Amino acid sequence: MTGIRGVFVVVEGADASGKSTQARRLAERLRGAGRTVVETFEPGSTMLGAAVRAVVLGNDRGPVDERAEALLMAADRAQHTTEVIRPALDAGADVVCDRYVPSSLVYQGVARRLGVDAVEALSRWATRGLEPDLVLVLDIDDDTAAARASSEPDRMEKAGEEFHAAVRAAYRRLAADRGWVVVDGNRSAEEVEQAVWGAVGTRLSGAGEGGG
Repeated sequence: MTGIRGVFVVVEGADASGKSTQARRLAERLRGAGRTVVETFEPGSTMLGAAVRAVVLGNDRGPVDERAEALLMAADRAQHTTEVIRPALDAGADVVCDRYVPSSLVYQGVARRLGVDAVEALSRWATRGLEPDLVLVLDIDDDTAAARASSEPDRMEKAGEEFHAAVRAAYRRLAADRGWVVVDGNRSAEEVEQAVWGAVGTRLSGAGEGGG
């Protein structure tokens, strides 16, 4: 695929939506279709990002100011796009990323009430304007989220039900405004995988060949 830019797919969703599982399964299916794929995630996929992740998600770091949280996420994203995502795309590989800018718009912009426009401007600057080709949002209802809640929640997962309900609602609203593809994440992992694969095949030329 030398000389051909890869496709950039972001898998999003609230905590317990199953996005990490589906990002992994999507990467496997893309490889099965003969494509070169780089799997990555935010925050924490670089050395700098791992330090950011420890602060943002760690339970032993003390309180983190909302603006500091947004800036830390932007720092992680700047390093991530420079070190991982752009080089992979430029080499012709597809990139499947577990969280990206949409997470900041939802978590910091809406749920932390910093403003979507302000957080988007910060993220655009951090990424030098790198946009995904497709954003998939795994949407789950409140009961499913409660049933899947982690037994060892991180700092963000401990933010409370009101916060996480706001996150889920924000994903739905922003998806409608921005053309993100919403996938029902309440179903079995196999059913969600099929829906994700179908969405990729529809939106990305050639990516869905062999899918169904």
